Amino acid sequence: MNRLDRRTFLGTSLGGLAALSTASFGCAADAPPADPKGRPDTLFLTWQRDPTTTMSVQWIGGENALADPTISYSLLDKDEWQLVAPRKKPYPMSDLTVFRAELTGLSPGTEYKFRLGNQPNHHRFRSMPAKATDSFSFVSGGDCGTNNHAVANNMIAARQDPMFALVGGDLGYDNGRDLKTSLDFMRNYSQHMVDTQGRLVPMVVCIGNHEVNGGYGKPRTDAPFYFALHDGLFADHSYAALDFGDYLSLVLLDTGHVSPIGGEQADWLDKTLAERAERANLIVANHVPAYPSVRPFTEGLGTGSENRKSWVPLFEKYNVDVVLEHHDHAFKRTYPMKDGHIDEKQGILYLGDGSWGKLRAPAKPDARPYLAATSETYHMTLHRLEGEQKFHMAIDESGKIIDVCSTQKKPRRRPVG
Repeated sequence: MNRLDRRTFLGTSLGGLAALSTASFGCAADAPPADPKGRPDTLFLTWQRDPTTTMSVQWIGGENALADPTISYSLLDKDEWQLVAPRKKPYPMSDLTVFRAELTGLSPGTEYKFRLGNQPNHHRFRSMPAKATDSFSFVSGGDCGTNNHAVANNMIAARQDPMFALVGGDLGYDNGRDLKTSLDFMRNYSQHMVDTQGRLVPMVVCIGNHEVNGGYGKPRTDAPFYFALHDGLFADHSYAALDFGDYLSLVLLDTGHVSPIGGEQADWLDKTLAERAERANLIVANHVPAYPSVRPFTEGLGTGSENRKSWVPLFEKYNVDVVLEHHDHAFKRTYPMKDGHIDEKQGILYLGDGSWGKLRAPAKPDARPYLAATSETYHMTLHRLEGEQKFHMAIDESGKIIDVCSTQKKPRRRPVG
Protein backbone atom coordinates (compact mmCIF):
# COMPACT_ATOMS: atom_id res chain seq x y z
CA MET A 1 0.00 0.00 0.00
CA ASN A 2 1.47 3.28 -1.08
CA ARG A 3 0.91 6.58 0.68
CA LEU A 4 0.42 9.51 -1.70
CA ASP A 5 0.51 13.21 -1.01
CA ARG A 6 -2.56 15.25 -1.92
CA ARG A 7 -0.88 17.18 -4.72
CA THR A 8 0.29 14.04 -6.49
CA PHE A 9 -3.12 12.43 -6.15
CA LEU A 10 -5.05 15.38 -7.47
CA GLY A 11 -2.53 16.40 -10.10
CA THR A 12 -1.79 13.06 -11.72
CA SER A 13 -4.63 10.72 -10.87
CA LEU A 14 -7.70 12.86 -10.34
CA GLY A 15 -7.04 15.84 -12.55
CA GLY A 16 -10.63 15.75 -13.72
CA LEU A 17 -12.19 15.97 -10.27
CA ALA A 18 -15.02 18.41 -9.86
CA ALA A 19 -14.03 21.32 -7.64
CA LEU A 20 -14.74 20.58 -4.02
CA SER A 21 -17.28 22.91 -2.52
CA THR A 22 -16.68 24.65 0.78
CA ALA A 23 -20.05 26.36 0.86
CA SER A 24 -22.38 26.03 3.81
CA PHE A 25 -25.32 23.66 3.53
CA GLY A 26 -28.90 23.85 4.70
CA CYS A 27 -30.33 21.03 6.76
CA ALA A 28 -32.76 18.46 5.43
CA ALA A 29 -35.76 20.25 6.89
CA ASP A 30 -35.05 23.22 4.63
CA ALA A 31 -35.16 21.17 1.42
CA PRO A 32 -37.63 22.41 -1.20
CA PRO A 33 -40.77 20.36 -1.86
CA ALA A 34 -41.05 17.80 -4.63
CA ASP A 35 -40.79 19.02 -8.22
CA PRO A 36 -44.03 20.88 -9.00
CA LYS A 37 -44.24 18.98 -12.30
CA GLY A 38 -44.70 15.74 -10.39
CA ARG A 39 -41.19 14.34 -9.85
CA PRO A 40 -41.40 11.97 -6.87
CA ASP A 41 -39.27 13.30 -4.02
CA THR A 42 -37.91 9.78 -3.35
CA LEU A 43 -36.80 8.96 -6.91
CA PHE A 44 -33.52 7.03 -7.03
CA LEU A 45 -31.56 4.51 -9.07
CA THR A 46 -30.09 1.16 -8.10
CA TRP A 47 -29.23 -2.22 -9.61
CA GLN A 48 -30.49 -5.76 -9.32
CA ARG A 49 -28.16 -7.22 -11.95
CA ASP A 50 -25.16 -6.33 -14.13
CA PRO A 51 -24.78 -2.52 -14.04
CA THR A 52 -23.24 -2.45 -17.52
CA THR A 53 -26.58 -3.33 -19.17
CA THR A 54 -29.33 -2.60 -16.62
CA MET A 55 -30.65 0.14 -14.36
CA SER A 56 -33.52 0.06 -11.85
CA VAL A 57 -35.62 3.19 -11.35
CA GLN A 58 -37.49 3.31 -8.03
CA TRP A 59 -39.59 5.66 -5.98
CA ILE A 60 -42.06 5.69 -3.11
CA GLY A 61 -45.35 7.51 -3.51
CA GLY A 62 -49.09 7.40 -3.41
CA GLU A 63 -50.76 4.79 -5.59
CA ASN A 64 -52.41 7.48 -7.69
CA ALA A 65 -49.91 10.33 -7.24
CA LEU A 66 -48.93 10.09 -10.90
CA ALA A 67 -51.62 9.72 -13.51
CA ASP A 68 -49.22 7.62 -15.57
CA PRO A 69 -46.27 5.97 -13.72
CA THR A 70 -44.85 4.36 -16.88
CA ILE A 71 -41.12 4.88 -17.43
CA SER A 72 -39.97 6.06 -20.87
CA TYR A 73 -36.24 5.95 -21.61
CA SER A 74 -33.97 6.74 -24.54
CA LEU A 75 -30.37 7.40 -25.42
CA LEU A 76 -29.50 10.92 -24.29
CA ASP A 77 -29.02 12.27 -27.82
CA LYS A 78 -32.05 10.47 -29.31
CA ASP A 79 -35.80 10.58 -28.93
CA GLU A 80 -36.46 6.89 -29.55
CA TRP A 81 -38.35 6.09 -26.39
CA GLN A 82 -38.93 2.65 -24.91
CA LEU A 83 -41.62 2.04 -22.32
CA VAL A 84 -41.48 0.02 -19.10
CA ALA A 85 -44.38 -0.36 -16.68
CA PRO A 86 -43.13 -0.41 -13.08
CA ARG A 87 -43.96 -3.17 -10.68
CA LYS A 88 -45.73 -2.05 -7.54
CA LYS A 89 -45.90 -3.21 -3.93
CA PRO A 90 -46.89 -1.66 -0.59
CA TYR A 91 -44.35 0.35 1.40
CA PRO A 92 -44.42 -0.90 5.01
CA MET A 93 -46.37 0.83 7.79
CA SER A 94 -47.98 3.25 5.34
CA ASP A 95 -50.49 3.66 2.55
CA LEU A 96 -47.62 4.37 0.14
CA THR A 97 -46.43 2.26 -2.77
CA VAL A 98 -42.97 1.24 -3.99
CA PHE A 99 -42.64 1.61 -7.77
CA ARG A 100 -39.76 -0.25 -9.47
CA ALA A 101 -38.92 -0.44 -13.18
CA GLU A 102 -35.86 -2.32 -14.38
CA LEU A 103 -34.42 -1.04 -17.66
CA THR A 104 -32.60 -3.82 -19.51
CA GLY A 105 -30.61 -4.23 -22.72
CA LEU A 106 -28.72 -0.97 -22.16
CA SER A 107 -25.52 -0.19 -24.02
CA PRO A 108 -22.52 -0.14 -21.65
CA GLY A 109 -20.81 3.15 -20.94
CA THR A 110 -23.69 5.16 -22.39
CA GLU A 111 -25.78 8.10 -21.21
CA TYR A 112 -29.56 7.81 -21.11
CA LYS A 113 -32.53 9.95 -20.22
CA PHE A 114 -35.83 8.84 -18.76
CA ARG A 115 -39.13 10.38 -17.74
CA LEU A 116 -42.15 9.35 -15.74
CA GLY A 117 -45.45 9.16 -17.57
CA ASN A 118 -46.19 12.26 -19.61
CA GLN A 119 -43.94 14.59 -17.61
CA PRO A 120 -42.18 17.10 -19.86
CA ASN A 121 -38.96 17.03 -17.82
CA HIS A 122 -36.56 14.10 -17.98
CA HIS A 123 -33.77 12.72 -15.78
CA ARG A 124 -30.34 11.41 -16.74
CA PHE A 125 -28.11 8.46 -15.88
CA ARG A 126 -25.19 6.56 -17.36
CA SER A 127 -24.57 2.83 -17.55
CA MET A 128 -21.31 1.35 -16.34
CA PRO A 129 -18.63 0.67 -18.97
CA ALA A 130 -18.30 -2.81 -20.47
CA LYS A 131 -14.59 -2.99 -19.64
CA ALA A 132 -12.42 -1.12 -17.18
CA THR A 133 -10.29 0.29 -19.98
CA ASP A 134 -10.63 3.81 -18.63
CA SER A 135 -10.48 4.97 -15.03
CA PHE A 136 -13.71 5.55 -13.16
CA SER A 137 -14.70 6.52 -9.63
CA PHE A 138 -17.31 5.77 -7.02
CA VAL A 139 -17.96 7.00 -3.49
CA SER A 140 -18.54 5.04 -0.32
CA GLY A 141 -19.48 5.62 3.29
CA GLY A 142 -22.05 4.66 5.86
CA ASP A 143 -23.90 5.61 9.03
CA CYS A 144 -25.69 8.48 7.31
CA GLY A 145 -28.82 9.54 9.15
CA THR A 146 -30.80 12.55 7.96
CA ASN A 147 -29.09 15.53 9.57
CA ASN A 148 -27.30 18.46 7.95
CA HIS A 149 -23.94 16.63 8.07
CA ALA A 150 -25.40 13.80 5.98
CA VAL A 151 -26.83 16.31 3.49
CA ALA A 152 -23.48 18.11 3.26
CA ASN A 153 -21.68 14.85 2.51
CA ASN A 154 -24.33 13.94 -0.07
CA MET A 155 -23.62 17.19 -1.88
CA ILE A 156 -19.84 16.81 -1.71
CA ALA A 157 -20.12 13.21 -2.91
CA ALA A 158 -22.32 14.16 -5.88
CA ARG A 159 -19.85 16.87 -6.95
CA GLN A 160 -17.25 14.17 -7.61
CA ASP A 161 -19.36 12.78 -10.50
CA PRO A 162 -19.16 9.21 -9.17
CA MET A 163 -20.54 6.28 -11.13
CA PHE A 164 -22.38 5.12 -7.99
CA ALA A 165 -22.49 5.46 -4.20
CA LEU A 166 -21.95 2.48 -1.90
CA VAL A 167 -23.67 2.97 1.46
CA GLY A 168 -22.44 0.41 3.96
CA GLY A 169 -25.35 0.17 6.34
CA ASP A 170 -27.21 2.41 8.79
CA LEU A 171 -28.76 4.45 6.02
CA GLY A 172 -31.40 6.60 7.70
CA TYR A 173 -31.51 5.06 11.19
CA ASP A 174 -35.13 3.99 10.85
CA ASN A 175 -34.48 0.94 13.11
CA GLY A 176 -37.05 -1.02 11.14
CA ARG A 177 -39.91 0.94 12.69
CA ASP A 178 -39.65 4.66 11.87
CA LEU A 179 -41.49 5.43 8.64
CA LYS A 180 -40.68 9.14 8.62
CA THR A 181 -36.94 8.57 9.00
CA SER A 182 -36.90 6.02 6.18
CA LEU A 183 -38.60 8.53 3.88
CA ASP A 184 -36.42 11.45 4.98
CA PHE A 185 -33.29 9.51 4.07
CA MET A 186 -34.63 8.74 0.60
CA ARG A 187 -35.73 12.36 0.07
CA ASN A 188 -32.27 13.63 0.98
CA TYR A 189 -30.61 11.13 -1.33
CA SER A 190 -33.00 11.82 -4.18
CA GLN A 191 -32.56 15.57 -3.96
CA HIS A 192 -28.81 15.83 -3.43
CA MET A 193 -27.20 12.80 -5.08
CA VAL A 194 -27.29 14.31 -8.55
CA ASP A 195 -23.90 14.93 -10.17
CA THR A 196 -22.58 18.08 -11.86
CA GLN A 197 -24.00 16.95 -15.22
CA GLY A 198 -27.49 16.41 -13.82
CA ARG A 199 -27.16 12.61 -13.69
CA LEU A 200 -28.72 10.63 -10.84
CA VAL A 201 -26.09 8.69 -8.84
CA PRO A 202 -27.15 5.03 -8.35
CA MET A 203 -27.15 3.64 -4.82
CA VAL A 204 -25.66 0.27 -3.75
CA VAL A 205 -26.13 -0.82 -0.13
CA CYS A 206 -25.43 -3.43 2.48
CA ILE A 207 -27.37 -3.88 5.70
CA GLY A 208 -26.52 -2.41 9.12
CA ASN A 209 -27.94 -2.77 12.61
CA HIS A 210 -30.06 0.39 12.33
CA GLU A 211 -32.01 -1.07 9.41
CA VAL A 212 -33.30 -3.75 11.79
CA ASN A 213 -35.73 -3.60 14.69
CA GLY A 214 -33.48 -5.15 17.30
CA GLY A 215 -30.19 -4.73 15.45
CA TYR A 216 -28.84 -8.28 15.39
CA GLY A 217 -30.08 -11.82 14.81
CA LYS A 218 -33.52 -10.84 13.55
CA PRO A 219 -35.66 -12.07 10.63
CA ARG A 220 -36.04 -10.13 7.36
CA THR A 221 -39.44 -8.92 8.49
CA ASP A 222 -37.71 -6.80 11.13
CA ALA A 223 -36.00 -4.76 8.39
CA PRO A 224 -39.16 -3.86 6.44
CA PHE A 225 -38.11 -0.56 4.83
CA TYR A 226 -34.69 -1.85 3.78
CA PHE A 227 -35.99 -4.94 2.02
CA ALA A 228 -38.97 -3.12 0.51
CA LEU A 229 -36.46 -1.07 -1.51
CA HIS A 230 -33.49 -3.42 -1.90
CA ASP A 231 -34.94 -6.90 -2.26
CA GLY A 232 -34.20 -6.72 -5.98
CA LEU A 233 -30.54 -7.46 -5.25
CA PHE A 234 -31.12 -9.15 -1.90
CA ALA A 235 -34.00 -11.36 -2.98
CA ASP A 236 -32.73 -14.62 -1.49
CA HIS A 237 -30.35 -13.52 1.25
CA SER A 238 -29.35 -10.39 3.15
CA TYR A 239 -25.93 -10.63 1.44
CA ALA A 240 -25.12 -10.60 -2.27
CA ALA A 241 -22.48 -10.04 -4.95
CA LEU A 242 -22.94 -7.40 -7.64
CA ASP A 243 -20.82 -8.05 -10.73
CA PHE A 244 -19.91 -5.22 -13.09
CA GLY A 245 -19.13 -7.08 -16.30
CA ASP A 246 -15.93 -9.03 -15.71
CA TYR A 247 -13.85 -6.25 -14.15
CA LEU A 248 -15.43 -5.43 -10.76
CA SER A 249 -17.27 -7.38 -8.10
CA LEU A 250 -18.76 -5.85 -4.97
CA VAL A 251 -19.34 -8.44 -2.25
CA LEU A 252 -21.94 -7.03 0.15
CA LEU A 253 -22.13 -8.78 3.52
CA ASP A 254 -24.43 -8.90 6.56
CA THR A 255 -22.58 -8.60 9.86
CA GLY A 256 -25.12 -10.63 11.81
CA HIS A 257 -28.16 -8.39 11.54
CA VAL A 258 -30.41 -10.81 9.63
CA SER A 259 -28.00 -13.61 8.71
CA PRO A 260 -25.36 -15.14 11.00
CA ILE A 261 -21.78 -14.27 10.05
CA GLY A 262 -20.60 -17.87 10.15
CA GLY A 263 -22.21 -20.99 8.75
CA GLU A 264 -24.23 -20.50 5.57
CA GLN A 265 -23.05 -16.93 4.90
CA ALA A 266 -19.38 -17.86 5.41
CA ASP A 267 -19.80 -20.87 3.09
CA TRP A 268 -21.40 -18.60 0.49
CA LEU A 269 -18.57 -16.09 0.88
CA ASP A 270 -15.94 -18.80 0.32
CA LYS A 271 -17.67 -19.92 -2.88
CA THR A 272 -18.38 -16.38 -4.08
CA LEU A 273 -14.80 -15.16 -3.63
CA ALA A 274 -13.40 -18.32 -5.25
CA GLU A 275 -15.57 -17.74 -8.33
CA ARG A 276 -14.28 -14.17 -8.58
CA ALA A 277 -10.67 -14.75 -7.60
CA GLU A 278 -9.42 -13.63 -11.03
CA ARG A 279 -11.59 -10.51 -11.16
CA ALA A 280 -9.57 -7.36 -11.80
CA ASN A 281 -11.25 -5.62 -8.86
CA LEU A 282 -12.67 -7.52 -5.90
CA ILE A 283 -14.03 -5.26 -3.16
CA VAL A 284 -15.87 -6.26 0.02
CA ALA A 285 -18.25 -4.05 2.01
CA ASN A 286 -19.76 -4.81 5.41
CA HIS A 287 -21.12 -2.80 8.30
CA VAL A 288 -19.47 -3.85 11.58
CA PRO A 289 -15.67 -3.60 11.19
CA ALA A 290 -13.19 -6.40 11.72
CA TYR A 291 -10.65 -3.72 12.68
CA PRO A 292 -12.65 -1.16 14.70
CA SER A 293 -11.47 2.39 15.29
CA VAL A 294 -13.78 3.19 18.21
CA ARG A 295 -15.27 0.07 19.76
CA PRO A 296 -12.96 -2.28 21.65
CA PHE A 297 -11.05 -4.97 19.79
CA THR A 298 -12.63 -7.76 21.78
CA GLU A 299 -15.11 -10.63 21.67
CA GLY A 300 -18.84 -10.04 21.53
CA LEU A 301 -21.79 -8.87 19.47
CA GLY A 302 -21.05 -5.98 17.13
CA THR A 303 -17.29 -5.97 17.80
CA GLY A 304 -16.08 -7.63 14.59
CA SER A 305 -14.78 -10.72 16.37
CA GLU A 306 -16.93 -13.04 14.24
CA ASN A 307 -15.72 -11.27 11.07
CA ARG A 308 -12.14 -11.92 12.13
CA LYS A 309 -12.93 -15.58 12.75
CA SER A 310 -15.11 -16.43 9.74
CA TRP A 311 -14.38 -13.86 7.02
CA VAL A 312 -10.92 -12.36 7.34
CA PRO A 313 -9.18 -15.68 6.53
CA LEU A 314 -11.26 -15.83 3.34
CA PHE A 315 -10.41 -12.22 2.42
CA GLU A 316 -6.75 -13.19 2.76
CA LYS A 317 -7.14 -16.55 1.01
CA TYR A 318 -8.63 -14.89 -2.07
CA ASN A 319 -6.61 -11.69 -1.77
CA VAL A 320 -9.46 -9.16 -1.96
CA ASP A 321 -8.36 -5.66 -2.88
CA VAL A 322 -9.91 -3.62 -0.07
CA VAL A 323 -12.56 -4.05 2.66
CA LEU A 324 -14.92 -1.12 3.30
CA GLU A 325 -16.14 -1.05 6.91
CA HIS A 326 -18.48 1.21 8.87
CA HIS A 327 -20.42 1.30 12.18
CA ASP A 328 -17.89 3.12 14.38
CA HIS A 329 -18.67 6.70 13.22
CA ALA A 330 -15.13 7.89 12.56
CA PHE A 331 -12.52 7.94 9.80
CA LYS A 332 -9.97 5.12 9.83
CA ARG A 333 -7.39 3.54 7.58
CA THR A 334 -5.55 0.44 8.69
CA TYR A 335 -2.15 -0.74 7.66
CA PRO A 336 -2.29 -3.64 5.18
CA MET A 337 -3.20 -6.59 7.41
CA LYS A 338 -2.60 -10.33 7.13
CA ASP A 339 -2.85 -13.00 9.85
CA GLY A 340 -3.53 -10.22 12.34
CA HIS A 341 -0.25 -8.46 11.61
CA ILE A 342 0.93 -5.61 9.41
CA ASP A 343 2.10 -6.92 6.03
CA GLU A 344 2.98 -4.18 3.57
CA LYS A 345 3.41 -6.61 0.68
CA GLN A 346 0.51 -9.05 1.02
CA GLY A 347 -1.82 -7.41 3.54
CA ILE A 348 -5.36 -6.12 2.97
CA LEU A 349 -6.41 -2.53 3.60
CA TYR A 350 -9.50 -1.89 5.73
CA LEU A 351 -11.10 1.53 5.22
CA GLY A 352 -13.96 3.18 7.12
CA ASP A 353 -15.46 3.65 9.61
CA GLY A 354 -18.88 5.10 8.80
CA SER A 355 -19.11 8.83 9.58
CA TRP A 356 -21.24 10.14 6.69
CA GLY A 357 -23.61 11.72 9.21
CA LYS A 358 -22.67 10.29 12.64
CA LEU A 359 -19.54 10.92 14.68
CA ARG A 360 -17.47 9.52 17.54
CA ALA A 361 -13.90 10.01 18.71
CA PRO A 362 -11.67 7.18 17.41
CA ALA A 363 -8.71 5.59 19.14
CA LYS A 364 -5.33 7.06 18.35
CA PRO A 365 -3.17 4.97 16.00
CA ASP A 366 -0.53 4.49 18.69
CA ALA A 367 -3.18 2.84 20.88
CA ARG A 368 -4.03 0.21 18.27
CA PRO A 369 -1.10 -0.98 16.19
CA TYR A 370 -3.24 -1.90 13.18
CA LEU A 371 -4.48 1.70 12.69
CA ALA A 372 -2.46 3.83 10.28
CA ALA A 373 -4.69 6.92 10.47
CA THR A 374 -7.83 8.03 12.30
CA SER A 375 -9.86 11.23 12.58
CA GLU A 376 -13.01 12.43 14.31
CA THR A 377 -14.46 13.75 11.05
CA TYR A 378 -17.69 13.50 9.10
CA HIS A 379 -16.56 12.05 5.78
CA MET A 380 -17.10 9.89 2.73
CA THR A 381 -14.44 8.28 0.50
CA LEU A 382 -13.84 8.73 -3.20
CA HIS A 383 -12.39 5.63 -4.89
CA ARG A 384 -10.68 5.91 -8.26
CA LEU A 385 -9.90 2.69 -10.17
CA GLU A 386 -7.10 3.13 -12.69
CA GLY A 387 -5.89 -0.13 -14.20
CA GLU A 388 -3.74 -1.92 -11.64
CA GLN A 389 -4.02 0.86 -9.08
CA LYS A 390 -6.82 2.02 -6.83
CA PHE A 391 -6.76 5.44 -5.20
CA HIS A 392 -8.78 6.19 -2.07
CA MET A 393 -9.38 9.76 -0.91
CA ALA A 394 -11.29 10.59 2.27
CA ILE A 395 -13.12 13.93 2.01
CA ASP A 396 -14.87 15.69 4.88
CA GLU A 397 -18.24 17.44 4.77
CA SER A 398 -16.69 20.79 3.83
CA GLY A 399 -14.71 19.34 0.91
CA LYS A 400 -11.38 19.12 2.72
CA ILE A 401 -9.20 16.12 1.86
CA ILE A 402 -8.28 14.33 5.09
CA ASP A 403 -6.44 11.28 3.78
CA VAL A 404 -5.15 9.82 0.52
CA CYS A 405 -3.73 6.37 -0.16
CA SER A 406 -3.46 3.84 -2.95
CA THR A 407 -3.61 0.07 -3.25
CA GLN A 408 -1.64 -1.67 -5.96
CA LYS A 409 -3.04 -4.74 -7.64
CA LYS A 410 -1.27 -7.80 -6.26
CA PRO A 411 -0.96 -11.06 -8.24
CA ARG A 412 -4.04 -13.13 -7.53
CA ARG A 413 -3.75 -16.85 -8.06
CA ARG A 414 -6.66 -19.13 -7.35
CA PRO A 415 -5.86 -21.00 -4.13
CA VAL A 416 -5.57 -24.78 -4.29
CA GLY A 417 -7.69 -26.76 -1.89
